[in-house]
Amino acid sequence: MTQKIPPAALKALTDGRPTRSPCLYGELYLRIDRIIAPKTLFDPPPRPLLSNLSHALLSRILSDPHLHSSKCLAFFDYLLENQPSLSFRPNLRSHLILACRLLKAMNFSEAERLLKSVLISRKGPCPFPVIACVIEKCFVKARIRAKLLEMMFKVYSEHGLFDQASLAFDYMRKRGVQINERACTVHLLALKRSDEVGLCVEFFSKMVDSGIGISVYSLTVVVDGLCRNGAVKMARELVEQMSRKRVEPNIVTFNTLVDACAKWWNLHELDLVLLLMQKEGVEFNPETYKFLIDGYTSFGWAKEAEKLILQMHDLGLKVDTHVYNLTISAFGKVRSASSAVKLFDEMTKRGVEKNADTYWALISGLCEVGEIDEVIKYNGEVRRKGIQMGEVMMERVVDTFRKRGMVDEAYNFLADTEKRETKS
Repeated sequence: MTQKIPPAALKALTDGRPTRSPCLYGELYLRIDRIIAPKTLFDPPPRPLLSNLSHALLSRILSDPHLHSSKCLAFFDYLLENQPSLSFRPNLRSHLILACRLLKAMNFSEAERLLKSVLISRKGPCPFPVIACVIEKCFVKARIRAKLLEMMFKVYSEHGLFDQASLAFDYMRKRGVQINERACTVHLLALKRSDEVGLCVEFFSKMVDSGIGISVYSLTVVVDGLCRNGAVKMARELVEQMSRKRVEPNIVTFNTLVDACAKWWNLHELDLVLLLMQKEGVEFNPETYKFLIDGYTSFGWAKEAEKLILQMHDLGLKVDTHVYNLTISAFGKVRSASSAVKLFDEMTKRGVEKNADTYWALISGLCEVGEIDEVIKYNGEVRRKGIQMGEVMMERVVDTFRKRGMVDEAYNFLADTEKRETKS
């Protein structure tokens, strides 16, 4: 017959009086071992322990250093899994005590799993102020408490509970708990992914005011969030402000700004960003050139884009086909076919591969100014290379023939193209 827990042990556990004798818990540990034993055992788990279980008793069990944290976790999971057959339900305090034990044992994954079950439950998120009240009553070392709070901050953030995450941050800040900058960066990323740019900027300001060591990575996250929403001026001003605080922007930060200026057609800010780059002593990298050429060609500044291409070659940087295509197309749009041909020849000289888009950009530009002989020349090159012409390109060439009154040539061009595509 299964014996009950010794009265002395039960009394010590339930009234909260400390005891130093592990022998006093011997029977208790034996019963817990039987409960969490593999299910292949034929003996049913002993029920007396569960019938005597209370919140105070469970807290004492989970806090006892003589019982390994892995056994505490297994016992706790058993209680949670068998809720339908048990009248007892572990409370919030029990969850937090066990989470602290797991953090102390460096079992971070299980600690996070346990916290998620409390913070993100089916009934809805548990408000941080409620948890904070319980934490105050848990007698754990400051180091473990700091890890617990940081993990809670992380869980709230990852699940989009930004208001609760903010409360957790403010709580740590007021109580002088050291906050990891990396955890804050994760929060900034979560806010940016959710397009909460206002909250992102607000939280970044809190980080600065809290004296947290701000990294350029955190700064760039906020800059990127602002740029995606068109707030390029605010992003550039933030970079200047943080530079005065000795958080030096890097090439990634500046490329984010340059790209945004190009996409939002903000020429004034682009000039200011380039001046700031010069002031900070940050040199262009291949990505910077690509963003600038993309912007310049969209503005119609083909000559400026061409200069940048030549600069890249002078610096020994690789210039890809796409950059050439953008610039050749830009020359065509401003009806500077001769410059487009010159740049096309530069590609040949530099050994840069041409593709269908390259020929489309060149021939389209030649069609724009009615250079029919050049159109025929490069169209022949397209055929020799076996490049397939799209319908739009064919229509553009035929329209050019038509405008010049060359109906027969247009007919022959269509017939020849159809014949060649049928063979292929």
